[in-house]
Amino acid sequence: MDLKHKRLQAITRRHFLGKGSTGIGALALSSMLSDSHNVSANSPSQPDATKFRMPAKAKSVIFLHMAGSPPQQEFFDYKPELVKRNMQPCPDSFLKGRGFAFIKGHPKMLGTPYQFKQYGESGTWMSELLPHFQKVADDVTVIKSMHTDQFNHAPAQLFLYTGTPRFGGASMGSWITYGLGSENKNLPGFMVLLSGPSDPSGGKSLWGSGFLPSIFQGVQCRTTGDPILYVTNPKGINREVRRRSLDALKSLNEFELKQFGNPETLTRINQYELAFRMQMSVPEAVDLSSETKQTHELYGTTGDAPSFANNCLLARRMVERGVRFIQLFDYGWDMHGTGAGNDLITAVPRKAKEIDRPLYALITDLKQRGLLDETLVVWSGEFGRTSMNEERNGSKFLGRDHHPHCYSIWMAGGGIKGGMSYGATDELGYFIAEKKTSVRDLQTTILHLTGLKSRKLKVPYQGLDQRLIGPADEDHLLKEILA
Repeated sequence: MDLKHKRLQAITRRHFLGKGSTGIGALALSSMLSDSHNVSANSPSQPDATKFRMPAKAKSVIFLHMAGSPPQQEFFDYKPELVKRNMQPCPDSFLKGRGFAFIKGHPKMLGTPYQFKQYGESGTWMSELLPHFQKVADDVTVIKSMHTDQFNHAPAQLFLYTGTPRFGGASMGSWITYGLGSENKNLPGFMVLLSGPSDPSGGKSLWGSGFLPSIFQGVQCRTTGDPILYVTNPKGINREVRRRSLDALKSLNEFELKQFGNPETLTRINQYELAFRMQMSVPEAVDLSSETKQTHELYGTTGDAPSFANNCLLARRMVERGVRFIQLFDYGWDMHGTGAGNDLITAVPRKAKEIDRPLYALITDLKQRGLLDETLVVWSGEFGRTSMNEERNGSKFLGRDHHPHCYSIWMAGGGIKGGMSYGATDELGYFIAEKKTSVRDLQTTILHLTGLKSRKLKVPYQGLDQRLIGPADEDHLLKEILA
């Protein structure tokens, strides 16, 4: 290729736009490097924010995901009739024309072995497995009529967080930080915390930026060792040397941006600068030793050992510091009953004990600090569990298969009424009987509460206007649960 053709190849559309005195690249660079705002909604590929913003009820979101999906029958969806029919043959109508992930043959119905009571002035039904969380019954709204169209873990998780069951979509946290930016220029707007031995089934795509600029992807914060990989200086490099190195690198990147106008170069500049600022701010943000003894007792923290309790406390600290979206994944909720590690009698109570006190503490702590009204808290799995015993390969352990037709979640704070139950399933907890609620409804409602118009928040990609809620042409807002 001769020099002339190389030069023509370099002149891209973005390069052309960046050449003008009011070029998009130049405007974005001045905005993103300004001390007055950190990675705001102004990015090279973003439309006018006034088109999709509106007054918000929630400044931050804490999304608590129970990876693997907890059985709703053991926590919030009490079905006395199912208990009466425990171990009776499943009605044929439940089986005709429907398949399951693992159930074979003609299964038996499975009533919960745990006691339920109504709690709070709202009379919300909750299981005996949640003795602490019962105390905040009037602060939460339980949605019992959720459903999805995915019945395997990874596609269901991807659908919930990116709006598509396939890889490549932008995650919910990325959309929200893309639309709103971060309130703290020294911390990422989107942070991810994991409790458990592995990533969720959907992998890191659940907090990926997809087709959005990569500056908006979630940053995974570790609870042991360096909070964020590679954020500390290498041996022999002090902060002054690091600053000089970044200044030199910044000059090179700015030269490249001027030459080619690639928006990812702009992202790279901002990421390096943010990483430098994070060296000071992140260690302080994740330092739980600064919390009082009473706070540690409230959450039931576990010292230096990673845990869901520690992550809930970290989430509150991040909200205080202006982080926009905090995503917690708790591993170990795939209760098939193939052994003692994933059955209803031993595993479910163990997992319930791990989350019960921290969930109560998070709501209580946010409330007493005046943060709950501006923080939306969501608790969910990716789908539900069957009303039948799975009994895979003749297993004697009690367990439930994947069930996309109905499941329960709860929401609190940030514009949610609290103290109510929304929707209902039939008497056996198998189908939705009232107020069917989709993943799209949940996504729309979360965006609405954070001040984003779900149908207007979109970017052109591969010839289509991409949205978190997909190609929606109707209103999915859950108006009845809004305060």
